[in-house]
Amino acid sequence: MKLEDLKRLYLSRKADIEKRINEFEEEWKNRSNEDIFAELAFCLLTPQSKAKACWKAIEDMCRDGVLLKGSEKEIARYLKNVRFGNNKARYIVLARKIFTKHGKLEIKNFLQTFNDPKEIREWLVRNVKGLGYKEASHFLRNIGMGKEFAILDRHILKNLKALGIIDSIPKSMTRRKYLEIEEKMRGLAERLDIPLSHLDLLLWSKETGEIFK
Repeated sequence: MKLEDLKRLYLSRKADIEKRINEFEEEWKNRSNEDIFAELAFCLLTPQSKAKACWKAIEDMCRDGVLLKGSEKEIARYLKNVRFGNNKARYIVLARKIFTKHGKLEIKNFLQTFNDPKEIREWLVRNVKGLGYKEASHFLRNIGMGKEFAILDRHILKNLKALGIIDSIPKSMTRRKYLEIEEKMRGLAERLDIPLSHLDLLLWSKETGEIFK
């Protein structure tokens, strides 16, 4: 696909993408600590797994009261369609402990103590097991705090390579490599005059056929 074709595709999907971005921004204003934690748990599940299967698992756990109260074993039972379910169940429980103070989930209040989304992302990557730059960026975008971040999953990387923005898809993603590719994608967004968060959803929907999460 040429850049001109990508621009045309964006114009055809712009209204839907803007709607989804606006919904993400409303997440922070209108949703509870539990809702915000559900988004974090979702992003912990996504590596090497299908987004819809991950979200279905989160919805089922929320419905049954397991996400906030369940043990590792109880959570793992809901992750049959998620790769590395036992490990990811453990990551969810560890993350829940980090953001629980005096028996109450306080993730929203905690995130408000930071002044800069970049600082939040760095803190999350350092302190939440199972959360790399891609997952931390995804989480912050989904709660309306990551518009300037790229979510460099396999769909995005495949398209960046096809467009000649990167020479190859890295076999492993170090912090330096992630930030380097993110900056290249930011440059592409500027060339196309498309917001970075919009470009991310555009490329993702180009591969999957839908605008999801």
